[in-house]
Amino acid sequence: MTMPDAPTPRARIAPIGLALLATASIAWGLNWPVSKALLLEWPPLSIRGGTGIVGALLLAGIAVWRGESLRVPRHQWLPLCILAALNVFGWMAFVGLSLLWLPAGEAAVVAFTMPVWAAGLAWLILGERLSGQRIVAMLMAFAGIAALMGGDGLAASEEKLPGIALALLGGFGFALGAVLAKKFGLSLPLMTSSAWQIGIGCVPVLLLGLIFESPHLSALTPLGLGMIAYVILIALCVAYVCWFAALKHLPASVAAIGTMAVPVIGVVSSAIALREPLGITQIAALAFTLAGVALATRG
Repeated sequence: MTMPDAPTPRARIAPIGLALLATASIAWGLNWPVSKALLLEWPPLSIRGGTGIVGALLLAGIAVWRGESLRVPRHQWLPLCILAALNVFGWMAFVGLSLLWLPAGEAAVVAFTMPVWAAGLAWLILGERLSGQRIVAMLMAFAGIAALMGGDGLAASEEKLPGIALALLGGFGFALGAVLAKKFGLSLPLMTSSAWQIGIGCVPVLLLGLIFESPHLSALTPLGLGMIAYVILIALCVAYVCWFAALKHLPASVAAIGTMAVPVIGVVSSAIALREPLGITQIAALAFTLAGVALATRG
């Protein structure tokens, strides 16, 4: 995911913006169990890289259809590639691989600590004030992660550790990309910027998948093809279009808080579709993590 320039703090909260944000959050939340289920048919890097390339091409086509230029000024290529590496490559590769060790719901909770990381990075890079409230928020989010790590005993924690580390790394990379996006201030149209960042970021993901994995189209069932269609059309194209459109109508803080619905939807939908556990430990971890993110993104 990418973060274009934030609207002004006094931007009006338009109902259409909330509707667009809700659409993006639902699409991304439902994508967690879909991505987990797809691992039964295709390896993670090939899924993420392949669907990302197709999604980028579709977004580029939409940009051209809307009359937007795909041209990138020479001086913006370096920041564009840096943002693609953080927002797309890191997210697609690291979070995709984390699903090999974590249930989809837990991976969603850990990865979506990224607004908390963004608060600290904005203080370091942009000079935004890091209040005591946000420090407490970080501690709450880390408490939720600790609950996920220790809820099933030390042995289970050790088995999950690679997945937790990868999900955290993906979330941290996206947070850094979001802060740098404000610092760089790309002047590209939103559709064009999205298409380039997704495309550039997904090329190495797909190449790594072709090198280290063995994807075969024949291994995909009709259900698998349907899930891939969902990832491309809904989780990538529709969700990103709605996300960027929502950012035009909503203050950045409201949009950030709205993304907290994604792990909630991911946990609940994974429990229903994949019968993942949703007991006291998972609920407590979810509550602490999301409460920390909510506190970090307030005011």
